Amino acid sequence: MKIKHSKYKNTGILFELLVRQVTIDTLKGVDSPAIDIMKKYFVKSELGREYKLYESILKSKVLNENRANTVLSTILESSVNLNKSTLKRQKYNLIKEIKSHYDLDTFFNIKIKNYKELASLYMLIEGANGASYVAPAQMIDCKVTLLEFLTKQEIKSQDSRENVIEEFQAYDKDLRILTYKILLEKFNEKYDSISLEQKQILKEFINSVDSAPHLREFYNTKIAELKEHLNKSTKSIQDPATKIKVEEITKHLVELDKTAKVNDDHLVDLMQYYELVQEIKKANGVQV
Repeated sequence: MKIKHSKYKNTGILFELLVRQVTIDTLKGVDSPAIDIMKKYFVKSELGREYKLYESILKSKVLNENRANTVLSTILESSVNLNKSTLKRQKYNLIKEIKSHYDLDTFFNIKIKNYKELASLYMLIEGANGASYVAPAQMIDCKVTLLEFLTKQEIKSQDSRENVIEEFQAYDKDLRILTYKILLEKFNEKYDSISLEQKQILKEFINSVDSAPHLREFYNTKIAELKEHLNKSTKSIQDPATKIKVEEITKHLVELDKTAKVNDDHLVDLMQYYELVQEIKKANGVQV
């Protein structure tokens, strides 16, 4: 029998989607029901216990193959001790509550990192806890995916889809200048006014697109600046709910490692984070 993956039942994916939803709601300037949902279903609950198994994979340091195998075995052994009927009931109620606040199709279409790894762990857990025979080939594929993630071995099948950043690499200087001007116009149409920081980001991404190390260094510098600014801003925010939102966003400001490739998602993230900075300044009475 082959196990079918379900986002609706994957505790790791459900949690990560809620975290991303908090960020989306915050950037929109609205209260986020996802915060209360996370507190209700993932604190001192069976769902929270299961999420810890997923978290142990996502937050693991680089391991050698033996230790990675030990981690996987321990996680699967621990999963057997979870109360399955309680988990099933809590997941049902969680989906029901998410549906009462968000459109499910839109919610489950949110992009999250490490989707493949979360899906692989879900299927391994299902295989370890199921009474039915599971196809060994599927379990092997899932285990290999997680071992590669834990050991940080290079994956042979690279994602070759083209993105905006790759497209800019083919542009000459004049075309890049024109593209920069067009992007400025588009962002000015979307926002009341684009900040100097956002203009700098657009210009740097276009001018340095063919220099991966420089672009990565620039991105990491901006992430460090954002962290520092948001940490300082949090202290002056009076509304508790808003403070929690900003703290959650700050946790997701992560610098890229030396081998990571900057793509168009990173550009969009930086632009949105600096838009949030503008909103916080306005809320605190700072002229921008």
